[in-house]
Amino acid sequence: MAKLVHPRRALSTNPLKSSAPLGAALAYLGIEGAIPLFHGSQGCTAFAMVHLVRHFKEAVPLQTTAMNEVSTILGGADQIEEAIENLRKKSAPKFIGIASTALTETRGEDVPGELREIIARRADFADTRIVYASTPDFAGGLEDGWARAVEAIIEALVPEVDPVWHSPELRQVNLLVGSHATPAEIEEMVRMIRAFGLTPIVLPDISTSLDGHVSESWAGTSLGGTALADIEKVAHSAFTLAVGESMRPAARLIEERACVPYRVFQSLTGLKPVDAFVRTLMGLSGVDDAPPSIKRDRSRLLDASLDAHFHIGGLKLAIGADPDLLFALSSTLAGLGAEVVTAVTTSSTNGIVERVPAETVILGDLGDLERAAREAGAQMLITNAHGRHAAHALHLPLIRAGFPIFDRLGAQDICRVGYRGTRAFLYEIANAVQAQHHRARPEDFGAAPISEEFEHVPPTASH
Repeated sequence: MAKLVHPRRALSTNPLKSSAPLGAALAYLGIEGAIPLFHGSQGCTAFAMVHLVRHFKEAVPLQTTAMNEVSTILGGADQIEEAIENLRKKSAPKFIGIASTALTETRGEDVPGELREIIARRADFADTRIVYASTPDFAGGLEDGWARAVEAIIEALVPEVDPVWHSPELRQVNLLVGSHATPAEIEEMVRMIRAFGLTPIVLPDISTSLDGHVSESWAGTSLGGTALADIEKVAHSAFTLAVGESMRPAARLIEERACVPYRVFQSLTGLKPVDAFVRTLMGLSGVDDAPPSIKRDRSRLLDASLDAHFHIGGLKLAIGADPDLLFALSSTLAGLGAEVVTAVTTSSTNGIVERVPAETVILGDLGDLERAAREAGAQMLITNAHGRHAAHALHLPLIRAGFPIFDRLGAQDICRVGYRGTRAFLYEIANAVQAQHHRARPEDFGAAPISEEFEHVPPTASH
């Protein structure tokens, strides 16, 4: 069991985490016709906008209530009402997801109560679904904000069902995905579920809104995502598949409201976790064997594991990521013999941190990752694009994972889940190891080191 360590210091030297409001905005973008609305200052929204645009390379419809000094002190209900009215006039969204940024929590403002009063008074807002999630940026990170937003969506839009009259659609399942899942990874999960003849309702679904496509027409809202009508159908599904420990509260909430049983898959990267996922799909679909395409993908993963373990076994890794992603990647590589010598994460609220295959997990930043990796003799870094500075300082290869990835194209197409994604991930790590130039030296084989003055002597003619 890993021990969570929180270094005592006065500042963050190279931040690893992104804020909770940003995570909520990302979840809201997985709803069709949505506009995320930050209830805070313009600066909070601008900072999140930069991250989202640089990562996805797409226009992001992120808006703000633009609170100022007066509204911060006296209350921002008027700003919320005005913002909703303006958004409806300009973009006609079907869904507005509001996320706080800490100003209201610091003041102690009752935003949910004020929002209920606004909706009850403004009958013209009836055709727009409005959801609020409390996501102060001083509590948790992107993963926490995403989870709270998903819970808020379920609380507001999934109807309660009387268990006596509950009649589920036996071929319909809910798929709750954590913030660590990329659009390509959600597509892979959906492909696997459909291979068993099941129909998934993904919540939230960024695979159709942030997958990087050119729309036929312009819209000031999200271009894709989970339809509002499908969110209401969540209550009539036969089962809920939750991917990531952070999705457990959301899955439990669906069970409480609609009596839909659930199972949490803490990872879908690696042979054993994917096998468990496939066995569950077999049980839900009522079949005794997996489809040929799934069995073929598993066979190819086995072969890839045999090929890659020569390069991954004994590899010393330093990983910095949100808890769910940290566990998924580290446990997969540890299963092939790698050693996680440094693990850094962003939040202490996710219990999965205790299961990370490392002696300690640091609740810190990329400065901690760099220092610990140097002391532990790490041979590779795995973290987001901000880790490039540590990789340069340590002269180590960097595998980019998590959010944001702004110095490479195609971040939305990275897939490390399922049999296919795991195979690609193992090849990615093994190829990064092989790409490192190694110059054999006599001391590597137990001989005494060669003096510098003779190391670069040019060969003679006899040679």
